[in-house]
Amino acid sequence: MNDKYEIIEDRDDIPSNPTNNPRIDDLINARFSRRGFFKGLMATSAVVGAGIATRGVAKAQSASTLTFKSIPQKITETHAVAEGYQADVLIRWGDKVVSDAPAFVPGQVDATAQNKQFGYNCDYVGYMPLPVGSNSSDHGLLCISHEYTNAELMWPGLKDSMGASQEQALHEIAAHGHSIVEIKKTGGKWEIIEDSKYARRISALDTEMAITGPAAGHDRLKTSSDASGTRVIGTLNNCAGGKTPWGTVLISEENFNGYFGGDIAKTSEERNYKRLGIEPDSWYSWVKYFDRFNVEKEPNEPNKFGWMVEIDPYDPTSMPKKRTSLGRFKHEGATVIINKDNSVVAYSGDDQRFDYLYKFVATNKYNPNDRAANMDILDDGTLYVAKFHEDGTLDWMPLIFGQGPLTTENDFTSQADILIETRRAADLLGATQMDRPEDVEPNPVNGKVYVMLTNNSKRKEGNAPNPRAANPHGHVLELTPPGGRGQDADHTADRFTWDIMLAAGNPSNADDKAVYHPAAESWLSCPDNMAIDHRGRLWISSDGAQGSDIPDGMWATDVDGPGRALTKFFFACPVGAEMCGPEFTPDGTTLFLAVQHPADGSSYDAPSTRWPDFQASLPPRPSVVAVTKSDGGEIAG
Repeated sequence: MNDKYEIIEDRDDIPSNPTNNPRIDDLINARFSRRGFFKGLMATSAVVGAGIATRGVAKAQSASTLTFKSIPQKITETHAVAEGYQADVLIRWGDKVVSDAPAFVPGQVDATAQNKQFGYNCDYVGYMPLPVGSNSSDHGLLCISHEYTNAELMWPGLKDSMGASQEQALHEIAAHGHSIVEIKKTGGKWEIIEDSKYARRISALDTEMAITGPAAGHDRLKTSSDASGTRVIGTLNNCAGGKTPWGTVLISEENFNGYFGGDIAKTSEERNYKRLGIEPDSWYSWVKYFDRFNVEKEPNEPNKFGWMVEIDPYDPTSMPKKRTSLGRFKHEGATVIINKDNSVVAYSGDDQRFDYLYKFVATNKYNPNDRAANMDILDDGTLYVAKFHEDGTLDWMPLIFGQGPLTTENDFTSQADILIETRRAADLLGATQMDRPEDVEPNPVNGKVYVMLTNNSKRKEGNAPNPRAANPHGHVLELTPPGGRGQDADHTADRFTWDIMLAAGNPSNADDKAVYHPAAESWLSCPDNMAIDHRGRLWISSDGAQGSDIPDGMWATDVDGPGRALTKFFFACPVGAEMCGPEFTPDGTTLFLAVQHPADGSSYDAPSTRWPDFQASLPPRPSVVAVTKSDGGEIAG
């Protein structure tokens, strides 16, 4: 999720979930009074008003397995990384991707050039080893999503993207999507391999995509440019993502609603579009120039967005596929784990205040010996939504046409309707409203699932007797499937248990009611994306921490043992920037990080930073950095 749209999303949140479904704050409050905030963590005097306090914690209990020393939490014009590490800029907005890409020219408006260059705000980063199927940690493909554009930082004289000309709008469209580059580590340094046969730009300008699964071909997806309802040009607002064991990447379509405009009352999709926050005023000028973004002219076009997109990075000629079985909402990403019975399970969050947490279980089993047999496995299966209970359990409720309220009486005529209007289907099932569920990832080491809940400033005081009724800092949930640790965990089960890993905020501020290990070295705000290293430790990135006068960046913590929730600050973003991406190489010796929208809140003419180049003639440029340890060892120590 990007903080550029904070004000717009605030406006969008009010009407978008009209239900009285149980909210996560009510359930957390009930758990405070029943079992306590933590399970197995001997801390915390930082929770004020929750009736929890622990004293006399032994020094040995505060030991972290992470060996780096936390850096200062100070916002500056540049990045910072822990002592003993180096962060090298690997690729920046405008850098060459495909072989005939021209050089970057500051301030230039050229959609054709941009369509061959590295796109704008870089979010998801996936490392795919070369050759396919290997665990190579010094040669692979880097797959990076481009979430959105800041026109005011791309060209002079603009206040926002609504003021962009038609030529600038085309350039912005080309800057969206995804980049695939080949990288290799030589002499301890990563470099881009030029003229790679794998290099590819996937954009909203001209990349054709297939729509697959139950919603493919439905009348509600048919448009003037595609009477079949099975094709679409491009993908929008690609936020986080995930990788599959068969060697593909999954990229999300998150805040796609902001790209469309027009009067939704003049379409047959008014209820659908209202629930997703499509309004007359678009966030972009595109609607003024291109009919596909005007719902009055192309009333079904928005139904082609809001899906998870699967890409085969090893085949640059392959067509990306929008997998409708995984549902349509503001996906933050989707992360896949292979269950002990070879079932394929994918977790996903709907990144909006008061929306829901989902998982998908494929019908067919994963075949580790036949990559081709797995390539369309995400087209058939069951989508579930989470309902949390006060006793520390949660139920995964299936969204299946004909079951419960998901019938013709509620205007669902097929499974396609359920998936096109996933939010409304989940509303009717009574799913639990969450505080912006973003990244959701299973931990293969301990078998648990971690959920980043970024914040919820919209929760009103008095809605529940909850010490965090207003939640500007967010928290981290821990879900436990039955069956045991690691590979014994059953991710297909209908009932899990849940606990809170940590509650973000400043422990020095009693009003924040923050919860960490008592020996935590640093505090965080607005957890967003995450990575889990091969030892099972949690690396947390943030989006919005600068609103609390600390930089966005990367924190790390153990999830088990005496160092549980002992947070340490590893990497700081420059002013205005959000921390995204986090991705380790298989051997844990490189951590790739995406730094997007540096200088956000300023302009091309007067940027708050020119990171990463710091030349007066250059604008700030979203970039991916490769972090390595100076001695070449594991990042986590």
